[in-house]
This record gives sequence, C-alpha cells and structure tokens, in this order.
Amino acid sequence: MKKLLKYMKGNRARAALAPVFKMLEAASELFVPLVMADIIDVGIANGDRSYILGKCGILVIIALLGFSFTVLAQFFSAKAAVGFTSNIKKALFRKIISFEYADIDREGTASLLAKMTGDMNEVQNGVNLTLRLFMRSPFIVFGAAIMAFTVDSPSAVIFVVLIPILAAVVFALLLASIPLFRKVRKKTEELLAVVREHLFGVRVIRAFGIDGKEQKRFDKENGELTKRSRFAGKISALMNPATYVIVNLGIIVLLYTGAIRIDSGKLTVGELVALYNYMSQILVELLKLANLMITISRSLSAAGRIEEVLDAGGKDASGTLPVPEEYDVALSVKDLTFSYDEKSHPALSGVSFELRRGETLGVIGPTGSGKTTLINLVSGFYKPTTGSVEIFENDIGEYDKDSLRRAVRRVPQRSALFSGTVRENLLLAGDYDDKDLLEAASFAMAKDFLLEKNGLDTEIGEDGAGLSGGQRQRLTIARALVGRPKFIILDDCASSLDPATAKALRRSVSSLPQNPTVIIAAQRTTSVMGADKIVVLDDGVCVGAGTHEELLKNCPVYREIHASRYGKDLAEGGSVGGKEAT
Repeated sequence: MKKLLKYMKGNRARAALAPVFKMLEAASELFVPLVMADIIDVGIANGDRSYILGKCGILVIIALLGFSFTVLAQFFSAKAAVGFTSNIKKALFRKIISFEYADIDREGTASLLAKMTGDMNEVQNGVNLTLRLFMRSPFIVFGAAIMAFTVDSPSAVIFVVLIPILAAVVFALLLASIPLFRKVRKKTEELLAVVREHLFGVRVIRAFGIDGKEQKRFDKENGELTKRSRFAGKISALMNPATYVIVNLGIIVLLYTGAIRIDSGKLTVGELVALYNYMSQILVELLKLANLMITISRSLSAAGRIEEVLDAGGKDASGTLPVPEEYDVALSVKDLTFSYDEKSHPALSGVSFELRRGETLGVIGPTGSGKTTLINLVSGFYKPTTGSVEIFENDIGEYDKDSLRRAVRRVPQRSALFSGTVRENLLLAGDYDDKDLLEAASFAMAKDFLLEKNGLDTEIGEDGAGLSGGQRQRLTIARALVGRPKFIILDDCASSLDPATAKALRRSVSSLPQNPTVIIAAQRTTSVMGADKIVVLDDGVCVGAGTHEELLKNCPVYREIHASRYGKDLAEGGSVGGKEAT
C-alpha cells in the first residue's frame, strides 16, 4: 500500500481533514453520558424542569455539532477515496495498455479485469472507511475508559480489564479470517475467468449444445467459492456474538458493583448510567473497529495485487532510434529461438531468413507450427529467447516504439474493432485526414461497402457488431494501411473472405504506391504461392524456404499442405497458382 500512497497527490488535504472532523464528532459523543448523568442526578432528582430543558438543549447542540462534523468527515473522506482510486485507475490502465504480450500472458485477462474493478473497489472502500474510523474508534474506546475514571475510578477498573480481553478476541478472529478472505478473493478471480470464457465462447457453446456441461463447470466453481465464502463468513460472524458476550458480562459486573456502590452512597444513579453508556460506546466502536480491520485487510490485499501489476513488466526497454528512410534489408532473422516459459518446449527453434525491401514473404505451416509466434517476434511483441530480429538493418529493440509502430503495421488473425464510427477506428493508426482514410479503405477493398452505408461516419458496435466477418477483416486491414507503412504483416487475416476476394485483396496490397515489404502468414498455399520467398514451419522448425515451385519439389511438408487443397497430382505438378496469387 505504501507504493500507492503517491497517488494520493491532490487529495492529501481532504485525507487529513476527514479524520479531524471525525475526531471532533467522537469528542462530542464522549460528553453525552456526562450530560445525561447531570439530568438524572440533578434535574430529575430535584424535579427541576428548567434544568432538564437546559441540559436537553445542550444535547441538541452536541447532536447538531456531531451531525455537522459527520457530514464534513464523510464528504472529505469520500472525495479523497474517489480521487485516490481514480489516480490509481489511470496509472493501472496506462500500465496495462503498455504491457508486452508476455506480460499479458503472465497476468491473464480475467485477473487484470478483476484488479481494475473488484480490487479497485476494495481499495476505495478501505480508504474511505479508514479515514473515517481508523482513528475514531480507538479514540472512543480509550476516551470512554478515561472518562469512566473521571466518573468513578473503582468502577473504571472494569474497563481496564475488559478492553484487553476484547482486543485479544477481536484480533484473534481477524488473524483467522484474513487469510480465508484472501482465498475467497482468489477463487472469485478463477470464477471470473470461467464466466469470461463462457461469455466469449457462448456461440461455440450453443453450436455444440454443451450448455449443460458448461453449466456443471460453472456450478462446480461457484460451489467451491460459496463453500469458501461460507466458512470465512462463519469465522468473521463470531466477532459480534463474542464481543457482545464479553461486553455484556462486563455490563453485568458493572451494574452489580455499581448497585453496591450506590447503596453505600459512593456512586449516584446518573453516574452509573454514564458508566453504562461508556461501556456501550466501547462495544459499538470495537465492533466497528473489527469490521474495519476486515475491510482494511481486504483492501491491503487488493492493493498488493494492484501493486504487483504496476511493478510488472519492468521499465520500457524500447530504444530511441528512428526508422531510417534508406535501407536494403527490411528483415533479418538470425538463429531465432523462443519459448513462452522456461519449462515449455520451444515454440520456435533456430529459424533464420532474410527479406529485402519491397519483397513479399509467405509463412506457412500446419496448425501449431509457430507461425503466429514468429509474427509476434517480428512485430516486436515478444523478445527472442536466443537469436535476433533485425528490421530495417537494426535490432528491433533499438527503435523508438512509436516510430516503429508507424512504420510496421500488423493485421491480427482476429478482427479487433471498437464501438464508434469507422473513422474513429481507422484513426487509431494516427492523425490522418479523410482522404488518407478512404485511400486505405480502397486498397483494403472496404470503400464500396462503406459508401453503401454512411461512409466513414458508419456506426459500428462493440467488436464490429453490425458488420459481417469479411467486412470486419477488410476494415482491420484498412486500418493497417492508413499512413502508407513501410512494412505490413498479415497474420492469416483473410479467413472470412471468399478465395476470389482474398486473391484480389492480396493483389491490391502488393500494388500499394509505397511498395511495402509484406509478410503473409497463412495455412493455405493459395495465400502465399505468389510470394517472393516462402518459409515453411513445422513444430517450430524451418523445414523449407524458397519459392512456390521450389518448395513443391523439395519440401514434403509444403507439398502436403498444397495437396490438401488441390490433390496429389496437381501438387506434384506444381502448375497451379503462380504469381497470380499475389
């Protein structure tokens, strides 16, 4: 939590005023039992109506002051807590969107969502209650004990004995419940991950008719969460009855000894009522303090998880080198090896190739061969385990990230569009005018269907809702072409297009005026057969490199992929496709 305190900047004054006003409210409450004692011992005992009314007026004034102090404390604590968490949310979001792919893989999307929502609410609630109660409750407890000594010292000894016992019971239960609530929180994140999978895969679930199976999976996870929550709740639920029993025993002792002292004339009825009120105040505040400690423990645990995210990923290791205008070799991959973690089998092993300026490279291989991993490394989203990736004749890590992203554009397998207008989605590529946007849409073969709608002002829903799969893919490609990048990476991004449209799209991209270097990752030879060079991957290893015709003769894996579409005889002949597939 200490690392997060810097985000209190701009809210420190509010954070300081909240407990001050709460302490003033607490101080006013401590005088109420003394006024009540005077009403009983003087006003009621002597039948003095005016005296009683005067004291009642004092109680009204104390109540109004207490109410004013409470409202001010609530206002300042709420403002400070909301401002504090707002600053953390901004920092957390900045951190998350700066994450490399490896950081996102490590943290997990469901976990990041839980930290941005549930954990943030825990922190806000914890800060709010801490500012209002953390100093107030101990002040009332010890203040009531001190005030009890001013009323009657022998009776106040009961307070001295009672408070340590209550504190021991409260903190024992807290120490038992805190780790249980942490387990509950962890299980909540696991359940959130299951729900997220179900929401994203609901169409698949319906298509395969596995609603019942997935319901059982959810019920199992939810049942485990319920079981843990109930056990943690049972432990924390002991807090109230345990403290009530101890305090009520103390009240019994207080009333018994107080009655004896009243009979002996050493204590008045009003003073005994005041002592009873102080005892009740201690009970209420200890219960508040116990609940506050549980809230604080949850808040600290949530803050710790948020700190882990803010500390993750390390400093941005990107360089400062701008992308050069003149270069001959666009991409050089040397002995590239990559593993997603130390224990896993390498996703790529010893891959090497070179791509010159303006050339087109095809990357092909069976499912799981490492195509997307290679594309991620070439895009700079992961760092090689061994080997190197040089782009524009320099190591990819030496470039300024913004400069690199303007020069190298990638179209992912899954079309990622955001709710808003088409213009807003295309402008994610940078600040360009409508002419540039329409030019990119034209090359991506998206201009015609846009003009049939509302042009660049066409509204689309979340994840491209309202568009067909092919329209989404063409808009995603158009976004990558905005600004005429030097290097374009197409990661199997035409899966929703018919063969004729996909072929025409590849021709359109190859005819771009800036003559960009292009990488096409695909599972079908029709997508890559017109490339200047093709790299064939199988289980993370490069098993062939060359042109379409060369690979049909020399690479069994490529020949098998090609045969799966055209048949064995045509594949061996190698006469299908050629440069027309570009």
